[in-house]
Amino acid sequence: MTDERPGDRLAARLEALGLADALAESGLPTVARDDQGRAGWTDPLTGRALSDDEIERLDALLRQQGSQPEHAVPVGLVQVARRARVREELLAGRWHDYPSLAEVRGTSVDATRFAVHKAASTHRLLLVNAGEQVLIPAFQLTADGEVRADLAPVLEPLLAAGMDPWRVWAWLTGPAALLGGAVPERAVSDPEEAGLVLHAAVRLAERSRHTDA
Repeated sequence: MTDERPGDRLAARLEALGLADALAESGLPTVARDDQGRAGWTDPLTGRALSDDEIERLDALLRQQGSQPEHAVPVGLVQVARRARVREELLAGRWHDYPSLAEVRGTSVDATRFAVHKAASTHRLLLVNAGEQVLIPAFQLTADGEVRADLAPVLEPLLAAGMDPWRVWAWLTGPAALLGGAVPERAVSDPEEAGLVLHAAVRLAERSRHTDA
């Protein structure tokens, strides 16, 4: 027999959509199951358990999208979950911290940190904050750890526009609709495609400015 407790119903729905893990990042109440599989909901600010009435209100809040609330998907959570998946994929790729890049460059960590931040300050190098760690995605570097000259002009408008660094990383290293599915960081190395990649980056930067305004 199906347990009709509001907390269990909502938890099962979000778990089926693959969205339960996105609750915390969204600042929403979080859910955890006990040894009997019952869902317990916790307020992120007070740490107290939510009542059934509060869970019902949370469920209604998450169903506000669309004309059929009973079938609505919480779009905000979908977006958070998608960002989390993209970040996991990016982190599984190649990137440097200061010590590993210093080793590639054959310089000290302090010298590398100075050079990295100097390049970043002129929007020629992408830095990504992951918690307390600063990541330097490897795709933008040459084999000896220097900034790719062909990619720097593409990075400049994106970073100057204040785009989210994770989004910049994802766009540059994945198939881009503005380029007919080509990967920007690869296509820019072709002199015949470099202008098109730069144009696409400028358009994306402009769109980002308008969206964030």
